Amino acid sequence: MAVNRVPVLKRCRSLGLDPVYIGIDKKSNRNLKRANRKLSEYGNQLKEKQKAKFIYGVLEKPFRNYYAKASRMRGQVGENLMILLERRLDNVVFRMGFGRTRRETRQIVDHKHVLVNGKCINIPSYLVKAGDVIEIKESVKSSTRYKEIAEQTGGRMTPSWLEADLEALKGNIKALPTREEIDVPVDELLIVELYSK
Repeated sequence: MAVNRVPVLKRCRSLGLDPVYIGIDKKSNRNLKRANRKLSEYGNQLKEKQKAKFIYGVLEKPFRNYYAKASRMRGQVGENLMILLERRLDNVVFRMGFGRTRRETRQIVDHKHVLVNGKCINIPSYLVKAGDVIEIKESVKSSTRYKEIAEQTGGRMTPSWLEADLEALKGNIKALPTREEIDVPVDELLIVELYSK
């Protein structure tokens, strides 16, 4: 499995991204100083794609597959792409507050701690549907890890399309998200322009 080993704050700085979007509270004190900072049109499009890939932890090939799937769906391609990325199981577990960062929730899913409709699923890219019930396995609920996570993520806002109970570590998907409910600072139209060349 390919792993991106670039330090998170350094990557955030280069993309002009607030680390809060990936679940990190730290701020970098350094400023990015580059001569001739003006980006070309292609540079802006590439930066938006890299932002989306970095936030959701998706590599190039799966991201291209999401784009192909979004272009086959009805509606606007950019919105469909963002909705598909938001429906990933690791992202949904993060949004519910069962993990501090998206990387941590990916690991939680990989370690078979997550049940979807009573079935153990260890695929972070699994796409959830409306009505799915997501919970942490009974055998690991009492571990100190989840108590710490619940304390840290207790104040985090859960999106309106999700319902989460941090006490029981259980939640459900009320409806599929719309683009307005996705608070990720990515301009998906630039990604569409990049791939449609």
